[in-house]
Parts: sequence; structure tokens; C-alpha cells
Amino acid sequence: MSPDFEKALAVGRPPNVQALFPHSRALLVSGKVIDRAMRARGRAMTIAANARNALVIRGTLAAAQRADAAIIIEIAKSEGGRKPYCAVNYWNMARVVDQIMNELGITVPVAIHADHYGIKGPKDVVDARVEIPTLVEAGVTSIAIDASFLPDDENLLAALELARYVPGWAGLETEVGEIKGNEGLSTVEEALFQVRGLNAHGIFPDWIALNNGTAHGIQTEDQGIQVDLTRRIHEALAPYRVSGAQHGTSGNSTDRLRRIARDTTTTKANVATALQMISWGVRVNDYGNAELDADKNLVKIPGSGVEDTLWADMMAFAAEKGWKGGNLKNLSLPFDNRILAQPREVRERMAAAVEAFVYNLLVDVFNARDTAPFAIEALLRAGSHDLGPKADRIEDPSAWTEEKIRARAKTLNADKGAGGDFSD
Repeated sequence: MSPDFEKALAVGRPPNVQALFPHSRALLVSGKVIDRAMRARGRAMTIAANARNALVIRGTLAAAQRADAAIIIEIAKSEGGRKPYCAVNYWNMARVVDQIMNELGITVPVAIHADHYGIKGPKDVVDARVEIPTLVEAGVTSIAIDASFLPDDENLLAALELARYVPGWAGLETEVGEIKGNEGLSTVEEALFQVRGLNAHGIFPDWIALNNGTAHGIQTEDQGIQVDLTRRIHEALAPYRVSGAQHGTSGNSTDRLRRIARDTTTTKANVATALQMISWGVRVNDYGNAELDADKNLVKIPGSGVEDTLWADMMAFAAEKGWKGGNLKNLSLPFDNRILAQPREVRERMAAAVEAFVYNLLVDVFNARDTAPFAIEALLRAGSHDLGPKADRIEDPSAWTEEKIRARAKTLNADKGAGGDFSD
């Protein structure tokens, strides 16, 4: 190992990681470190891979090592919260990642991100006061407090309340505009409202996620990230030095994703459904969409992914439950043990398919190759796991009291789009 890696290992692991894995040689770091590496590289973003099964994690980590890229492994509340549809969850994700990194000798820096920690009402805020500390205790090094389901004032007030439960050294993501495809697109005005309000109270998010035209899950069309809208919002936020987090990359061509990396300040790109489908052996097109036949059934590539007999059982189970299209994600949890019980060569081909897909994204699409040294350099320069905020407070807190936040929100011109459950 290089001397720089050894130094980074000594100073770069946050206290929760050190407590959980005192003898580990996995460089688990704050989400801040990953963001700084992409910004130092310039015009680069890295994968935030949704870890819907352990083989997705394995393939993603192997790809990152090959590309020498700093990356993020994550799971969302809908996937791995209290009511999960995946076996990997908020509370075991760090343990799975740490084990695989040590087994494979992974030396690139990796952050553990609790994505879409959804807040949909007052009860969720109450629960979060208890639950967020448990995520940190379980090894999470970065979190997205997502109250985008709420009106703008409630979103900001929830973010202000819950940010104090996130350690200052940890990565922090905020969100405006629930991910709804082309409905309820985020505006410059909304994004500034959220970030200015946080800044006034000394909260400096590393990322902001937007509804910029994309959607979650299996897509039936090219929904389309609106690159120009994203660029305009990022330019308006430049004084606050917040980076972009791109959700719902499935449904977007590699060319459009290259434009996001090149033309915006996005440093984090979430990839979820495509990785799950590729691990199963489902055919995925250039838009990251799983291909469906005329009956909306997944198209499996012969000799890839899970064994044919297991696939037949999965499809029969789905038919019994009435699951089609996006609801096929729910096969993750009931079949996880059977997936892991397959012969080694089957498990290896599943992970290898994910590795090939992720490596291509990191190297040929996201411009994330060789970003690990930038992350290590940031840790060594700080001499600590805590890089501190990127921004300074430039807003007056007296102008952002609760009363004034509610009054300001009434002046916003925001179309939230249709109601419904858009989580994935």
C-alpha cells in the first residue's frame, strides 16, 4: 500500500467507522470527501450506487478499484428503512461494504450514504430525532434529509430541525422538488429559498437534489434530465458552493449524463434500478432502462444473472403477487437468500456484470477515473476525517426566523405537480 493510503487510513475514517471496525483497512469516509474529490477533478461526478443486494455492492466496489475512483454506496429509506424491500438496509449497509472492501483489498475511498431519508409529516420528524443517530451509529457517513414531499416552508423547517442530528463531519444532502419526471419541476427560486435558509443558520449542505425532469424506477420512455434547468439552478447557487446530486439516472442516455457532468456542478449520480436489473441478468438499454416484452415482463439474457430455475421462480412469484414493471423491485427481499445460495460461478457472473456497467459509467460517462487520489489528498491536507464546510455563512439569521420563512414561502411561484407516491 502507498504511504498516502496508510496516512489517510489513519486520519480519514470518521469516529463511528473507527468504533465499528477498529481493525479494518477499508477507507470508509465522509460524503464530504467524495464531493471534494469530484470538485477538485472538475467536471466529474461519481456513482452513488443503490445497494439493493450484496452482489451489486461487490461489483460496484470492484469497478471503483479498477477505475481508481472515489465512490458512494447508498440505500434509500423506501429500499432499506423500517419497511424495506431490500435485504441491505440503513443499519447493515456499512458492515456489508466494510467486509467486501477488506475481502477484495479495495483501497479507494467510499462513503456510506443514507439516501432519501424521507420526511412526509410531523411524525416523521419526531421519529427522525431518534432514528438518524442510529444510522450514524450503524456506520452511515452521509445522509440526505428529504422533506421535498412537503410545502417549501415545511421542507426548510424540517431540514433545519434535523440537520442538528447529523454530525458536522458527515456529508449532508438536501432536496427541493419531489422526483416526479416532468411534473413539478424545481425552480431557481425554490432552490435558493432552501439553501439560503439553511445557510442563515450555519448549515452548509454538500449537495442539493432537484426535480429536474427525471424519475425513479423502470422507465417506459426517455424521461430526460433537463440539463439547462439544472445548470441555471447550479449557477444561482454558486455563492453557497453546494454541489448537485442527480437522482433517477435510469431513463437517461449516456450522452445526457455526460452533459450533466460537463455542464453542471453535479458530483453525485444515483444509480439504482439499472444495477439491480443487471445483477439479475435483465437486458438493459443505453438509457439504463430494463427492457420489457409486450406483456411488460422483464427480458432476461440467456446464460447471465441468476440461474434460470431461480428466475422462473421469481417470475412465478411476481405473477402470483400481481407485480409488473416497477413493482418487480419487490422481488429483492424474498429472494435475497436464494440469490446468495447460488453456486459461486453464478454469483461471480452477477457481480461481474455490475462491475462492467459501473466501470463504463465511471470512466467513459462520469469522468470519475483517478479521483481517489483527490479524495486522499483532501484528507491528508486536513489531517482529519472532518473537512469542514465548503461555504461560509452569508445570510442573516434574523431574516430567516420561522415566521419569516413561512411568509417568504407564500411568495414562491412553485408548481409541485400531481400528488401521489413517487418514492422508489
